[in-house]
Amino acid sequence: MSNFAIETVGLNYHFGAQTVVKDLSLQVPKGSIYGFLGPNGAGKTTTIKILLNLLKSPADQVFIFGKELNANRIASLKRMGSLVEQPAIYTHLTGKENLINRCTLLGIPKSKSAEMLSLVGLTEAANKKAGKYSLGMKQRLGIALALIADPELLLLDEPTNGLDPNGIIEIRNLMIELTTKHGKTILVSSHLLAEIERTATHVGIINKGELLFQGTIGELHDLSKPVVKIETNDQAAAANILGTAGAELVQQDENTISVTFKGKEDMGNLNTLLIQNGLVVYSINKERKDLENLFLDITSKN
Repeated sequence: MSNFAIETVGLNYHFGAQTVVKDLSLQVPKGSIYGFLGPNGAGKTTTIKILLNLLKSPADQVFIFGKELNANRIASLKRMGSLVEQPAIYTHLTGKENLINRCTLLGIPKSKSAEMLSLVGLTEAANKKAGKYSLGMKQRLGIALALIADPELLLLDEPTNGLDPNGIIEIRNLMIELTTKHGKTILVSSHLLAEIERTATHVGIINKGELLFQGTIGELHDLSKPVVKIETNDQAAAANILGTAGAELVQQDENTISVTFKGKEDMGNLNTLLIQNGLVVYSINKERKDLENLFLDITSKN
């Protein structure tokens, strides 16, 4: 039995002469939230469409729960729910009517609609026209529609796109709840590293159709070693003091010095050291690399 909900083996996909996905080998463990990261145009949506068989993959390159997708199309798709680009919502119907309509189409008891509304936190807005929903509510309704057939695997393409901070937090919490309490596996694509870091257990980073990194969130953190950014009234003196004390200088410009983060205690010691040497510390904070800098790091190593 495969431990992977999704596995692609050297997946290639072309639009005409253009290679959009190149030798892609994803491994999405069951029960994980797999953050599929990459800049816009990296091939994320194309990959998700291939996984949903909306674009046809070559034989023996895509496996869903250990079964080859083309040979087991219907059985595989029954185990999947998705939200790709915008949710397919009838704006003239209420949230509840949208779900009842989907139940009818799928031959599912209509009572399932109330359960889904509750799960995505839309019970109070059940009888409101979906056209009057906020963006976040529409996304949640889209996820409810994707979940109504109780799929084991959920594919979400940029689910927090265009949402306000509250909407983002709602979707984030919902994803965590779906995996921890309901045993789902989620593949979620995004171009925002900070967003994925808050929810994902595993990460795949794609650029120009190629997988640059795949591993656990811990392995990603090891790669994106955090730094301590320090701003003082005399950066040259600060650099000197820190260097003498054995701090690893990563970067220095007119305004800030960055040293390798070794822990909270060490950060406090550096602060004390600078003050004891008569410097004024304007700011000292821990910072992680953003996706762009991580990309640069990964690509420069490859």
